[in-house]
Amino acid sequence: MAIEFIDRVTLHVSAGDGGNGCTSVRREKFKPLGGPDGANGGNGGDVILEVDDQTTTLLPYQRSPHRSAPNGGIGKGDLRHGAGGEDLVLPVPSGTVVKSADGTLLADLVEPGTRFIAAAGGRGGLGNAALASKKRKAPGFALLGEPGETRDLILEVKTVADVALIGYPSAGKSSLIAALSAAKPKIADYPFTTLVPNLGVVQAGDTRYTIADVPGLIPGAAQGRGLGHEFLRHVERCAVLVHVIDMATWETDRDPVSDLKTIEAELAAYEVDVAPGDDNTAGDLLPLTERPTLVAFNKVDVPDAQDLADIVREDVEAAGYRVFDVSAATHKGLKELSYALADIVAAERERRAAEAKEPVRTVIRPVAVDDTGFQIVEEHSADGPVFRILGAKPERWVRQTDFGNDEAVGYLADRLERLGVEEELFRAGAKPGETIVIGPDDGVVFDWDPTMVGGAELLAAPRGGDARLEESGRATRRERKAAFHERMDAKAATRAEFEAERLAEKALREEGEQG
Repeated sequence: MAIEFIDRVTLHVSAGDGGNGCTSVRREKFKPLGGPDGANGGNGGDVILEVDDQTTTLLPYQRSPHRSAPNGGIGKGDLRHGAGGEDLVLPVPSGTVVKSADGTLLADLVEPGTRFIAAAGGRGGLGNAALASKKRKAPGFALLGEPGETRDLILEVKTVADVALIGYPSAGKSSLIAALSAAKPKIADYPFTTLVPNLGVVQAGDTRYTIADVPGLIPGAAQGRGLGHEFLRHVERCAVLVHVIDMATWETDRDPVSDLKTIEAELAAYEVDVAPGDDNTAGDLLPLTERPTLVAFNKVDVPDAQDLADIVREDVEAAGYRVFDVSAATHKGLKELSYALADIVAAERERRAAEAKEPVRTVIRPVAVDDTGFQIVEEHSADGPVFRILGAKPERWVRQTDFGNDEAVGYLADRLERLGVEEELFRAGAKPGETIVIGPDDGVVFDWDPTMVGGAELLAAPRGGDARLEESGRATRRERKAAFHERMDAKAATRAEFEAERLAEKALREEGEQG
């Protein structure tokens, strides 16, 4: 059964969300102060791309482009931590290049077993047992799990072979690879018979190498004409290029020398987009025009083809190419060509092995000690200035906060204050009551109140509440002083009234005694 070859797909991956932490207090007979026992949530599963030497196509991801890893389990009471989400491992063929949606190269996966984390799972939230401290002995809240990463990735397969056969359509490349190896490609007498690369294994003496039959190229291939980009990217990893020239073409406007110049121009115009120097990329690839190149005059068994080869040989060799007369039908010159390719492949392998032995200097760039990990950007809106807080820590803390729990909100305020956010807001010119946004885009909006006192020692509200967030009618000093004087005046007026009544009653009694 033939397997459809798919070498480019768009993959939508979603990592698992972290499980929420648990809020629980131990309740056991004869132990009234059992303390918090809420456990942590489990981490979400990662989505991982792994090179599998048994996988040859991206067809499963074209049919099912959306892949998601499982979420982490929620924490439970009695210190029962949530289960971690299982990683989702997606097998990909050797030679898979991973790009972001905007075309940025992320990884170049070649060696079997190589892994790349396509989407990282979210962290599990801490339970109230992990949040307990000397001052906050029984927290009435837990942290939420972080959402997993969601990404859109472009996967491209670039054939991993030692030798690439390139040339015009119907130049006999498929026939040549079938004669050199045990490969059985589709062969027909019309252009673009080969639409996907065919791989074969050649044994020449003690050297074994792979050879790829790349689909035909036409003028403008480097700019995408005739599926040029789809074909040229399969040449990028090959160590040796073989120009297969059709010596029996029936097109009157073509000749071997012009065919060679046209294909060379397309190779020069094509840019190898494998970034050098990264851990996940092959940084030893040379531009296509700088790689060892041979020329094979194919179909010399056809009448007059050998005469044409003898005529143009001098011009091609003058350009610096080593030329071989070959015939896929009679196997003429195939042994000489295969051994010449074996010598070049062996030399190229030695070169790459020598480069791999050179020590790589590891550069470590630690984060500065005074790096606060956030920045404040002032923006302007119709309602006035808006101060946006950007940074990994504040944004992560906001995602972990349960805003339906006042104590959790107060804990977030304490963390931001310890990080130095309030001090930086003062420096940025923020005033009380102005809008503060944490995170990009919409984010989480606050009305800044710098007079709010921080510290777990001020917790006087019931579990799950925070007295600082309650509406308090606390009067100012002037109002308290005015109220005090009002009370004193009212007391004085009441005493004066009682004294007047007492004197009036006394006067009446005296008049009664005299009468």
